[in-house]
Amino acid sequence: MIFGLDGIEVGLLIVFLCLFGGILSGFPVAFAIGGAGVISFGIIAALDSGGLLLHQAIDKSSTEFGALMGQGIRADAVSVFRYPDLPRIAVPVFEKGWEVALDRNVSFIVNRINERVLAGQSIETLLAVLMFVLMGITLERSKIANDLLTTMARVFGPLPGGLAVSVVVVGAFLAASTGIVGATVVTMGLLSLPTMLRNGYSPELSTGVIAASGTLGQIIPPSIVIVLLGTLAGDLYSRAQEVRAQTAGCTDALTYLGEPAVVSVGTLFQAALLPGIMLATLYAVYAFIYALINPSKAPAVQMGNVTGAPIGRAHALAWFLAAPIALIGGAILLAQSNIIGSQDVTVSSRSALSDGASLRTNVDPACQASMIELHGQLAWDTAISEQQAIMDSGGVKLSRELTDEEIVDNITTKVNNAAPIGLGVAVGLVLFSLVLSTARGVAPQLEFRPIAFGFTGVLLAIFIDIFLITPLTSAGGTLILLSVPILIILYGVRIAVTRLADVELIRVVFPPLLLIVAVLGSILGGITNPTPAAALGAGGAIMLAAYRKLRDEDKSPKVIIGAAFALVIMLLVGMNFDLRIRYDGASVESWIAFFVAQAAYLYAIFGLIFACWTLYRSGVLSPVVRETAKVTSMVFTILIGSQLLNLVVISFGGEHYIQDFLKSFDSEFTVFLIVMLVLFVLGFVLDFLEIIYIVIPIVGPVIYGGTMDPKWVTIMIAINLQTSFLTPPFGFALFYLRGVAPKEVTTGQIYRGIIPFVLIQVVGLLLLFWFPAIVTIVPKLLGS
Repeated sequence: MIFGLDGIEVGLLIVFLCLFGGILSGFPVAFAIGGAGVISFGIIAALDSGGLLLHQAIDKSSTEFGALMGQGIRADAVSVFRYPDLPRIAVPVFEKGWEVALDRNVSFIVNRINERVLAGQSIETLLAVLMFVLMGITLERSKIANDLLTTMARVFGPLPGGLAVSVVVVGAFLAASTGIVGATVVTMGLLSLPTMLRNGYSPELSTGVIAASGTLGQIIPPSIVIVLLGTLAGDLYSRAQEVRAQTAGCTDALTYLGEPAVVSVGTLFQAALLPGIMLATLYAVYAFIYALINPSKAPAVQMGNVTGAPIGRAHALAWFLAAPIALIGGAILLAQSNIIGSQDVTVSSRSALSDGASLRTNVDPACQASMIELHGQLAWDTAISEQQAIMDSGGVKLSRELTDEEIVDNITTKVNNAAPIGLGVAVGLVLFSLVLSTARGVAPQLEFRPIAFGFTGVLLAIFIDIFLITPLTSAGGTLILLSVPILIILYGVRIAVTRLADVELIRVVFPPLLLIVAVLGSILGGITNPTPAAALGAGGAIMLAAYRKLRDEDKSPKVIIGAAFALVIMLLVGMNFDLRIRYDGASVESWIAFFVAQAAYLYAIFGLIFACWTLYRSGVLSPVVRETAKVTSMVFTILIGSQLLNLVVISFGGEHYIQDFLKSFDSEFTVFLIVMLVLFVLGFVLDFLEIIYIVIPIVGPVIYGGTMDPKWVTIMIAINLQTSFLTPPFGFALFYLRGVAPKEVTTGQIYRGIIPFVLIQVVGLLLLFWFPAIVTIVPKLLGS
């Protein structure tokens, strides 16, 4: 033993020192991690060969250990931490020698690289990282962030602490559109910090709010942290719950839990939405209160009007508040009354498989006892009753082919129960109405007739949908019947968009907002998974940047606008028409829709290529691609290096040693608090990538193997990791800001400015700890 420490403890200390030294050596972190693994393994192997590293393991041949086994205690539940008085024996840290461990590590790392980097199941999700990075860097390089900061400063500037609040708003905006912490902090530091200092803001508040707001990309979706952490958490949760089920005496996690042990990145995006908004709100509230207490350090600043012509209070309340509430609230009430709803009458040609009991009841006594302990006696008795009712009715009814008469009856039932107004039509009309009402609100001095004409088209469309369109009307027939009101609506919307484009606030905010809604809406709504949504975001960002570049060059952006409309047409046709033409009996309507969708697809591709060419000739695309390649290659290299370092820890028993220590606590909340504290401290010296790929795989089997909701656990970890960008002395956001801050701003002022926001982070974690529903309510409402 060295310094009285166990051999495994010495090995863990060597690994940590090598990792810490590698990071401080100046080498790129991606290579320093892998190098730390190789060097630490060599040192531990040398000490083990010299007989200097010995692990005091429990003597499993002792009578005391046998007595524990006789009491029914599982062998894997016995550790030196739970039973410190058991007899010990000294064994090498490498059970079969370091040569065998090295051979196993090399084989494992090759397989793991293939699984996680080259061709495994998680590669599709990890591709979302590439797309989100491309999306973020494109928006940052296209000066869209500059426009947002300038516009928001004009909107919030007249408020106490308004410039600080505007930084928080833009930080949240950029987080939802980029997720790149470094780019966000640097951009806001270059653009906002001089303005805030020039207008009398204290350096501490200015630097603190910029650094903290820049890190919101860690938690507000689409977040690269959540993509990486979610991919890992899904595997850890699934495996940990399988082990938990088998420990409880059940065959698998589905039997024991009564539901699949699955957590997806899309579900985590849903879970992260409210916590991210909560953090941004806490930042803004702090800045506002700080300004009220210290008005001289955060004064109100008038920076110009961005809302167009003067608008009276009554007019603003009517069109900006009352009209949207009436439109959205009325639509929701009509949906609750089944006046608005689905008109889909598609039925299956086979009968449905009858539902089974809420819990599997055909289990052995040990599993039954464990399930009763987990779910409660009432839930078990209910499942028994359900199973008995199924047996009394002849057992589970298998799916069978329906007769023509049964299919007609099912269709008739659906037609009779269908809502009078289709959901898709209602959503479109509400969106058009919001555009029309907003245009009326921003331009009260202009003629109301075109807007009223558009509203007339909306009313006419509602009338036709109720009285002329039935659930059996084809998509083509629906389009023909609604063609006249659509043309009327589009006339009004064209005038409305022209008026909205004259308002700087809407002109600057709407395009990136639309992109965010498209990306997040497709994920949160369950339409697609993060990878296709990220691809949509990347393509949209490129087209948005090209549009901005063409406008700066006084050239026509019609190709980009046309490609955007082509994309919308393609999506609408795909959602409303049957595009399957490779079977006998395909209708003329399907063929027409197919060619329209194909033409829209080809034009959208042409628009994307034209956008890429526009950015390339203007010198924007090349640095964007290089920066994207640099960031993503760093992420994947860190992934490989961290796997190597983890294998070193596993090879000499370090992983099981740490897990045994955590399992020695009876309360899983105690274990979770210990892990959170360790992650918080590690955030002082390690980046979030190192923590995700080095620490989480070690502690994950313990914290994901209990009763805590995996979504809540993952979001708590993600917010905790966010502090790794803020905590001195090695917070990366502080380094980014220090690099672009004026010389008169000292490092001490940056450190003092960030402390209140680190405390706000802790308050946010405590709120999520006390009110976990903040995390779980959105996935529950969306059915995830």
